[in-house]
Amino acid sequence: MALPKFILGMIFALAIVVGWSWLGGASIGTILVRVIICAVVIQAGYFVLVYAMIARSAPTPADMARDAERKLNAPEVAEGEKLGSARRGLH
Repeated sequence: MALPKFILGMIFALAIVVGWSWLGGASIGTILVRVIICAVVIQAGYFVLVYAMIARSAPTPADMARDAERKLNAPEVAEGEKLGSARRGLH
């Protein structure tokens, strides 16, 4: 979801909360608390949605090229030697 659409939807949702609260006879303080709670919930939901979209996305060609370059530049280390020297130094 694009940011402008999100902001417009959030404003619309907050306007509904204000109208519902006002028609229900809530005080200004209650309306303000409801609006703040609604805004926080919407923001948290948007953050989770964007995070999930990023986590599910497939790697881009740039990501694959960077990984390939790292593999080419990394020295070959045997599986048993990865922590061997560090362990010997601690004893």
